[in-house]
Amino acid sequence: MQVIRDNPGRQLLRSSVVTIGNFDGLHLGHQALIRHCESLAGDEQPIAVVTFEPLPQAWFRPESAPARLMSVRQKLDYLACEAIDLVWIMRFNQALAGMDAADFVKSVLVDTLAAKDVVVGEDFRYGKGRQGDIESLRLAGEQLGFKLHAVPMLDVGGCRASSSIIRDCLAAGDLEKAGRLLGRPFSMTGRVIRGRQLGRRLGYPTANIRVTAAPSPLMGVFAIRARWGNSYWHAGVANLGTRPAVGGEGVLLEAHIFDFAGSLYGQKMEVEFIKKLREEAHFEVIDDLVVQMREDERQARVCLAPNEN
Repeated sequence: MQVIRDNPGRQLLRSSVVTIGNFDGLHLGHQALIRHCESLAGDEQPIAVVTFEPLPQAWFRPESAPARLMSVRQKLDYLACEAIDLVWIMRFNQALAGMDAADFVKSVLVDTLAAKDVVVGEDFRYGKGRQGDIESLRLAGEQLGFKLHAVPMLDVGGCRASSSIIRDCLAAGDLEKAGRLLGRPFSMTGRVIRGRQLGRRLGYPTANIRVTAAPSPLMGVFAIRARWGNSYWHAGVANLGTRPAVGGEGVLLEAHIFDFAGSLYGQKMEVEFIKKLREEAHFEVIDDLVVQMREDERQARVCLAPNEN
């Protein structure tokens, strides 16, 4: 899978099937777009994904940016598991925000990707001021030589599969519903870094991962599963947040893996969030923190027992 960033300034493909969107979370609705691309492409046409960084909503309103469901690296890792030939990460900036809808179609879809089929969600909008819609894109395709395929919103158990709804589920602690819309448990990935070793001194060593997808849609203490390298899934408990109990700064994911004593520094770890146990809390006395950590472990072991390994 080839990854292109910013404006390549040249034609990337001679013919392609293209899908466009933020693809934050790569939920079941996004996966439906990719499956549609695969059915159109067959064995002949390359598939191109056009996505944006930062998210347009975050660029327009940074003070109220939506929570991120995955980092850029995690998005690329997931797309690499699909039949995708090219991912174009367009930098969302003033120039792109001010681009006329017709210019976007000509520059991106025709001149750069030579699109023969374009697959988007039925609510897709594009161009300056979101002036372009499905009908204008369909007409542009008729004039410029590509066919538009507008895919209806995916309904999952009576609920739309959308990034905004998944963010709401996660903010409310409803990991089960978020997982149904994602098609998998919500997860984060990152390299394990060295921390302050406080957990080890308290009898709860943690694998620490700096959260790069910000703002985080989750905060609190969770029952988790984690894996790294070629390992199977390991049960554990994790704190995700600013660690007020120990005067922490910045958002950090601290995962304690049950019954594991090895070193994980430098490992790329994926952490799945299975159940929210509680909110973060401040403890004046360190012994009270240890008591709570033992209770967190007990609860996590109970809810994870049927799913271990």
